[in-house]
Amino acid sequence: MIALGTAVGTGLFYGSTSTIALAGPAVSLSYLIGGVIIFLIVRMLGEMSVEEPVSGSFSYYAGKYWGKFPGFLAGWNYWFLYIIVSMAELTAVGIYLQYWFPDLPQWVGALVCLIIITAINLITVSAYGEIEFWMALIKISAIVFMIILGSYLILTDARPFPDNFSNLWAHGGFFPHGIWGMLMSIVPVLFSFGGIELIGITAGETENPEKTIPRAINQVIYRILIFYVGTMLVLMTLWPWDEVGTQASPFVQIFENVGVQAAANILNFVVLTAAVSVYNSAIYSNSRMLFSLAENSSAPKFLTKLSSNRVPINGILISSGITLLAVILNYIFPGQIFMYLLSIVTGAVVISWAMIVLTHLKFRARCTHTPKFKALFFPFANYLCLAFLAGVLVLMTTMEEMRLAVIMMPIWLFAIWLLYKSKNKR
Repeated sequence: MIALGTAVGTGLFYGSTSTIALAGPAVSLSYLIGGVIIFLIVRMLGEMSVEEPVSGSFSYYAGKYWGKFPGFLAGWNYWFLYIIVSMAELTAVGIYLQYWFPDLPQWVGALVCLIIITAINLITVSAYGEIEFWMALIKISAIVFMIILGSYLILTDARPFPDNFSNLWAHGGFFPHGIWGMLMSIVPVLFSFGGIELIGITAGETENPEKTIPRAINQVIYRILIFYVGTMLVLMTLWPWDEVGTQASPFVQIFENVGVQAAANILNFVVLTAAVSVYNSAIYSNSRMLFSLAENSSAPKFLTKLSSNRVPINGILISSGITLLAVILNYIFPGQIFMYLLSIVTGAVVISWAMIVLTHLKFRARCTHTPKFKALFFPFANYLCLAFLAGVLVLMTTMEEMRLAVIMMPIWLFAIWLLYKSKNKR
């Protein structure tokens, strides 16, 4: 639920409109392809997590099986990624609260969320887990409810089969913008899946990782098929693809079609919960990553400090404190900062997933026994995933709103290398 809760967020509830515009009905195929690739990557991470369940996850594995700099890079990139995600989600919280409270400054809503979620994470890890479980449940229940309502509308359509499914091919075909349009849509789809790798971060605080981690990972694939592919198929069947999201969010359309007058309010509550949930998970994962980096001498030692409740208090306060920058940015540039943050996140996600795949290759090269929870199709799947991620980067260069992330990527990698060199000179 934690991994799905992080992955199911604004990318699906609001971002799906732009994804549909790129691919048309073929967007369901985009989510299917992306889901299979992410499942293969998470299985690689799961194999390493079951063998060595640690909070630092792939940063620890990269440092141990690949080298000090890869471990340094993996950890700090992941931390940077979720700092940016935190800022983006805080920005989203401020925007969503303005729907009900139009006079509330955007930065005030972001600040209130930051204070509450930081306090929850400082209590105990079980408090974080319990809150995240229920917030994830709200999001997932909304998706399941939408699929059920949508399926009801399809099955009670007065037109006989297959005419009641004709929206899938009657408006320019299943690929209205060709294969290229479907490939372009994979970029925002990839952003939607970000967060599933949080399974590896939670391994160090899981009671029985050998049992729970494999079960959670194996359930991810069919849940992705249901939540993402199922949602898109229902939407594309109910309406012509070029009308979905033009009047309102696709989810609002579903609720309004069955006479739910409060559809917009329901959706706003769900997406607000989605944003708070992702921010909650980001603070959790960032603090654990800083703790692991400090243990491996890649960050200041004071970040290893644990509270009486065994939570990395300094890591939480540092990560939360830096996201205060989002509050300041929302005060100075309300309504402008969200898309800039979103594009940078996508580039950092590609780096993190590529690091997992490459680290797994190094792990297998040094593994002297059969892993307890084997990744699928090794090593073919590793090279397939790397080729897929490289292809995503190429696609990003063709998209104006994503080009900034590709330009920033080598600058960011060089900055981490300089920081690593500087640390080693001291």
